[in-house]
Amino acid sequence: MTRQDNQDRAGPAGRASGAGAAHGAQGAAGGVESLYPFLYAGKSADTTDMSTVLAHVRASTVAKIAEIIELRQTVGAREGVRLAQCAAAAADRFAAGGRLFAFGNGGSATDAQQLATLFLNPGGDTPPLPAFGLANDTSVVTALCNDIGVEVVFARQLAALGGRNDIAVGLSTSGNSANLVRAFDEASRRGMLTIGLAGYDGGTMAELDSIDYLFVAPSSSVHRIQEAQTTIYHVLWELAVAALRRPAGDGGPSGASGASGAGATS
Repeated sequence: MTRQDNQDRAGPAGRASGAGAAHGAQGAAGGVESLYPFLYAGKSADTTDMSTVLAHVRASTVAKIAEIIELRQTVGAREGVRLAQCAAAAADRFAAGGRLFAFGNGGSATDAQQLATLFLNPGGDTPPLPAFGLANDTSVVTALCNDIGVEVVFARQLAALGGRNDIAVGLSTSGNSANLVRAFDEASRRGMLTIGLAGYDGGTMAELDSIDYLFVAPSSSVHRIQEAQTTIYHVLWELAVAALRRPAGDGGPSGASGASGAGATS
């Protein structure tokens, strides 16, 4: 059966869906072309000469490196003090027996998984810290999506697992993911320390009172946003581990549980 057969069997809705998919594919191709124009310039002297192509590739790579360096410097200058404060608050939660729950959608789910792995299995002589990725368990995720709806896929898990000593970290490039908004609301109600990572201007996440610490990578490039977010959570991990290694009287964790931000409640 051909693709057209499938669309005809599905009726007008199926044909519209197929057209939308085709349009999306064209849009995606256009996006790739804007990133790598030297691959789509046609067969000319500039694109058939290998040394010229490599020169274009090098220039493109250098430009992208410059973009992410500038973005990381911007985030560091803007958020350095708050990153240290956030890491200290996270260290307090870990010292009190708390756990970290990380979550996101799509590529951000992968980043959340890597974030949890970094805390749980850092390697070397660094002590592991309890951390979990809420998108990892496909049985739980698909059951919640199928039986209730994708908007509760993280909030329901936090409702079942989260406590006031725990930490909730949500990652989004747009800052507009509805299921992250629901998750932060649930985490805040439970007194968890809530940390958000977003891009662009922060989106809906920037408007929430339920996020104790929001770190925004101010870029319109998903690639640069996710690269900057990787740096942010690595810095948070390093600072939290350093705080845990210091004595309580020397800037180390207090080990006390309780509210540590505007979104925390009793």
